[in-house]
Amino acid sequence: METFQARLARKLADALAAADLPQAGDVTPATDPRFGDYQTNAALVLAKQRGENPRAVAQRIIDKFDVAELCELPQIAGAGFINLTLRSDALEEQTSGLLHDERFGVATAATPKRIVIDFGSPNVAKPMHVGHIRSIVLGDAMARIAQFLGHDVIRDNHIGDWGTQFGMVIWGWKNLLDREALERGPIAELVRVYKATNERSAADPAVRDACREELVKLQGGNAENFAIWQECVGLSMREFARAYELLGIRYDIQRGESFYNDRLPGIVDRLLNSGLAEISEGAVCVFFRDIPELADKPCIIRKSDGGFNYATTDIATVDYRLDDLHRDTVWIETGAPQQLHFRQIFEIARREGRHADFRHITHGNILGEDRKLMKTRSGENVALQDVLDEAIVRARKIIEEKNPDLDEAEKARTAHIIGIGAIKYADLSQFRMTDYIFSWDRMLSLQGNTAPYLQNAYVRIRSIFRKAGVDDNSAESVTLIEAAERNLAKRLCQFAEAVPSVLNDFRPNILANYLFELANSFHAFYEACPVLKSEEPARSSRLALCGLTARVLQRGLDLLGIEVPERM
Repeated sequence: METFQARLARKLADALAAADLPQAGDVTPATDPRFGDYQTNAALVLAKQRGENPRAVAQRIIDKFDVAELCELPQIAGAGFINLTLRSDALEEQTSGLLHDERFGVATAATPKRIVIDFGSPNVAKPMHVGHIRSIVLGDAMARIAQFLGHDVIRDNHIGDWGTQFGMVIWGWKNLLDREALERGPIAELVRVYKATNERSAADPAVRDACREELVKLQGGNAENFAIWQECVGLSMREFARAYELLGIRYDIQRGESFYNDRLPGIVDRLLNSGLAEISEGAVCVFFRDIPELADKPCIIRKSDGGFNYATTDIATVDYRLDDLHRDTVWIETGAPQQLHFRQIFEIARREGRHADFRHITHGNILGEDRKLMKTRSGENVALQDVLDEAIVRARKIIEEKNPDLDEAEKARTAHIIGIGAIKYADLSQFRMTDYIFSWDRMLSLQGNTAPYLQNAYVRIRSIFRKAGVDDNSAESVTLIEAAERNLAKRLCQFAEAVPSVLNDFRPNILANYLFELANSFHAFYEACPVLKSEEPARSSRLALCGLTARVLQRGLDLLGIEVPERM
């Protein structure tokens, strides 16, 4: 089912061609319903290019704009905008077509991509902290939406399970480990051991040398050190899995940096032999002398001491994703500070003749109430697990106040849905590059642009059907009389416009904000238009609008990784 926006854009293109005008401008939803439902700035763009009167150009376009079956007569507004108001019968037909469409008008991609999306990426022997929320929920939402649009998606968790820190971890394991503490809290004990070892290493050269020896033994395949490393990895992965289960996150593959170790020497040889890399001061580097902003920023792929680093591993990861996984698109979701690193990695891939679509998707920070990076009072990063647990506890308190008659199992399930959904939505409703303040009161509020507000809209609709004594509505069509009905129907039709646009610049906040506007439109409709007390055929039509709204809200939130409860 073609969307109104797509149909109007196609007809605009035909009008411009018929008027002997070049293609320009676009069709967008009107920001103010007083100015219609859609508008185009084509006349303004062309007038500026051609030095003509924009209203005159707009009239030329309107004279050829064949939209009579969709819209009322187009209107020229302001300096030269063309405003378009949908015909009620066209809106009724389009909305009726959505009633039994499981995709709600969302088309699949004309050219599906084979995407690997790398998100989350925790480090072994370290707890995930609140900052990991952004990569995890943004990456998951991107994967869900891409898959819904018909792309072949592999979710990859690139685990930091190798590196110089393991020399300290292994030395600390052998000399400082408290086994009972390890059983009580594996990650906390590993962090304690690492910090204590780091302090001793800084103060005692003998400890520092011993840590290096432990690392060398690990890298050389020493059985004891390898076993300790494996146990650290296993303990960490179990802790990560707990958080992923709470968040409803799944991965198709989880590959640690260690997975690529045996490929690293060959990569250095390959880049040296091709001339892309060269030896500089004992290290092997790739220079980008032809790119001004990278000219003084070489990428080191083998250190002067013969060791490899993250860059070497990430080149091997590119090889694996393209050659072994057969992907043509690589998305990596990490913080903005890694922009230089991935620009170098992607540039090396291009210089080796790799033609995949490489994208580094970045994000801003989560701030505390003091507008600084969110920390504990002692200055530590706030543990992700603590945040998730706290969200559920706080949501449970709200449920106890609002609906104490729910049984215990439903309270627990609903608290999980509301608490975790609130955290995810607080992040996803922001533009990904925006720093935002983490506020429990705001994210758990039943008012405003929050997950509980959207979940409550869904719950409210489900209660309508319980009162009606039916599961859903079986109406085949809708009739739109009142302005609030019309506005809700228009919003429902725009779901198919909002979802594909998310991937244009990796902005799930577009979908989040759409859902917020849909919920607002539903509440306005519900206040203005009686549903169960209205006479037929209005009653069935309005029930149909209610049911469709609930399903769109549920599907839209699901694409963001957020569940809906049946009661709150």
